[in-house]
Amino acid sequence: MFQSFTETASPDQGPPRLAALRARMAEAGLDGFIVPRADAHQGEYVAPRDDRLAWLTGFTGSAGWCVALADRAGVFVDGRYRVQIKRQVADVFEPVAWPETSLGDWISSALPKGVIGFDPWLLSVEQKRGLEAKLEQVALRACENLVDAIWADQPDPPLGKVIVQPPELAGEAHGDKIARLAAGLGKARAAILTLPDSIAWLLNIRGSDIPRNPVAHGFAILHEDARVTLFMDDRKLVDVTDHLGPRVTVRPPDEFLSAVAALDGAALIDPATCPVAVAEAIAGDIVEAPDPCLLPKACKNATELDGARSAQLRDAAAMVRFLAWLDAQPAGSLTEIDVVRRLEAERTASNALRDISFETIAGAGAHGAIVHYRVTEATDAPVADGQLLLVDSGGQYVDGTTDITRTVAIGDPGAEECAAFTRVLKGMIAVSRLRFPKGLAGRDIDPFARHALWEAGLDYDHGTGHGVGSYLSVHEGPARIARAGTVALEPGMILSNEPGFYREGAFGIRIENLIAVERAPALPGQTVSEMYRFETLTWVPIDTRLVVPALLTQAERDWLNDYHAAVLDRVGPLVDDPERDWLSLACRPI
Repeated sequence: MFQSFTETASPDQGPPRLAALRARMAEAGLDGFIVPRADAHQGEYVAPRDDRLAWLTGFTGSAGWCVALADRAGVFVDGRYRVQIKRQVADVFEPVAWPETSLGDWISSALPKGVIGFDPWLLSVEQKRGLEAKLEQVALRACENLVDAIWADQPDPPLGKVIVQPPELAGEAHGDKIARLAAGLGKARAAILTLPDSIAWLLNIRGSDIPRNPVAHGFAILHEDARVTLFMDDRKLVDVTDHLGPRVTVRPPDEFLSAVAALDGAALIDPATCPVAVAEAIAGDIVEAPDPCLLPKACKNATELDGARSAQLRDAAAMVRFLAWLDAQPAGSLTEIDVVRRLEAERTASNALRDISFETIAGAGAHGAIVHYRVTEATDAPVADGQLLLVDSGGQYVDGTTDITRTVAIGDPGAEECAAFTRVLKGMIAVSRLRFPKGLAGRDIDPFARHALWEAGLDYDHGTGHGVGSYLSVHEGPARIARAGTVALEPGMILSNEPGFYREGAFGIRIENLIAVERAPALPGQTVSEMYRFETLTWVPIDTRLVVPALLTQAERDWLNDYHAAVLDRVGPLVDDPERDWLSLACRPI
């Protein structure tokens, strides 16, 4: 099986580890130390060696910070983790609502004057600037990583094998990508790349250094003459040397900073992802601009979109087999771990799965209200009669990355649950049906997903959608559907569409499809020069037992019935007769 159910951190380990960190702070003459959930590559996902925040605090979410002071220690988490953190950290840590409360504001209030240490590899240029703007009487000091100094059994750096993502899957040879991006460097003579998925996309390689994400740790410099210097342990690269070819020179990672310092001419960095240590090593001029790989990587080409469609159908067949099996089990006969194991077995049965795309979320009842809940042996709960079961999962296939959430009724659902589910569904449908002018960003789309919930005084404390990679990270920038989503949506971008609602201590609801931005055909009399819409990529039934038809408009009902007819048409031929019979019932019009 792909997933382990062992808890990776425990609250009772937090107090002695915090005490050890504070002792190191005192020895170093520091009043505080910053521990982000980050690594030197500044991607969203970290290897076990770099999961310092979880090791110190017990918090295992995918984003967050700890600021340890001599008498206080704040753990900063966003809305996805407000429930989760309560059970994961000891009371020596103070949960802080972030970004509503910034690190700088909290530090200024908690420490009027002093010196805060930070690892310059783990803080981006932009993050450091943001902190310095808030800290008038508190100085930031770069230093060694104090967590590493006390982490006696810290894992070794990963050495995962690198493989080729061939042009027939990538849609473009890596030499052509290099030349295209090099030609767009403008005043810069080189661009410094630290994001693992940017390097993987640019060089048409995939790795295995990060769990669930097919990327490899390394750094790269893209030169204006269409060469790339790749700084990566060559033990990872034994199977891709011929593929990389003459455009790519491989050097050891420990030569990266010296190569940066030796660059002749202006160097481009992305201040949002470039570590402070790298920026400070640059001897010449600095050009600040977004990572040049971000937007081309996000706008999938025709080959990648075809691959995504194929991966989604393959994944949908596994989901239908799973949901048919789930529906046949008596209420109370399963636990959350049983659910996860069965779903992962159905995906594995395709013989095409490379990995799951993230740890499967299977939250029954109150656990569904923990947005990124991950079942362990200690938390495993029965899936009981009358509950909602929220299942959020995905797969990594060589032709695409999937991510889908379905909320399922176990037995007879309650009226509150059905009303909330229907309002969440209305939001998902609203985004799915939307036509919008070119130039709009995710923040412009986000309210459509929330409108039906807002009418009832309800909301959810996470974004509506994130970008999704092409056999890459399941969370991919720069675009997202969220209040903070400022990047304009462009054709080829694959995004999730996943509104939700969560009643703490009772239930959670989320419905998620993947969608792709595409150009919309012009309408008669249209005055907007260009309009976009979304292509639905996910084809799995939505549990109509939870739908209150009276809350749907006729257009919404038509969309749902048409969607289910398409699910039956596309996925029915991919499953056996028993599952097809179940699918026919699940896709009945309402």
